[in-house]
Amino acid sequence: MNGAPAGSEVIISLKDVGVRYRQQGGRFKKPGYYQAFEGLNLDIYRGETLGIIGRNGAGKSTLLRLIAGIIKPDTGRFINHGVTVSLLSLAAGFDADLSGVDNAIISGMLLGYRRQQIVARLNDIREFSELGSFMDQPVKTYSSGMRSRLGFAVAMYMTPDVLLLDEILSVGDADFKKKAEAEMMKKLHSDQTVLLVSHSEEQVNRVCDRKIELTSSSLT
Repeated sequence: MNGAPAGSEVIISLKDVGVRYRQQGGRFKKPGYYQAFEGLNLDIYRGETLGIIGRNGAGKSTLLRLIAGIIKPDTGRFINHGVTVSLLSLAAGFDADLSGVDNAIISGMLLGYRRQQIVARLNDIREFSELGSFMDQPVKTYSSGMRSRLGFAVAMYMTPDVLLLDEILSVGDADFKKKAEAEMMKKLHSDQTVLLVSHSEEQVNRVCDRKIELTSSSLT
């Protein structure tokens, strides 16, 4: 792990945290537990951009789900010091039957914003996402790249205290990736905290000011 930002405020703490999943047995396999990670100690600082890397199955997405409050640790303590958190993932977050506009409004409201505040930013969200008239179409008609662009645009303009990005910069065309990375660089100089999961260590080194690596998990 790279050094912590000097004098920074800790806003989220994980102390000796472990998460495991129960696995069903089969004809040739006894039931057991898959240990996503254990004994994890981590402080997250206000205003930092933290990269999270590791092989498939190392627990990267599980860690983000824990920080977002979706799951609880099986061991250890997770402490949120009063900050709002939003998880942006290709696998979660949108109602496929609703339009991009409706999903943007709902996402903003879940972050604690009033409807009129979100509506006032819809033109900015539409422009940044480059979705145009597709903003008025059901999200089920979107490609994965279009979902990513909508989610990223909402997150950029609604600005939760802590933004969690799960491989969200890995899809979409090259021009949008460049624009998204440029926006991430702005976050380095703001009070917003960003956690970025990526398979690309090069990308993490480029846009993050600190990184951690999760090691492989185990079956017990």
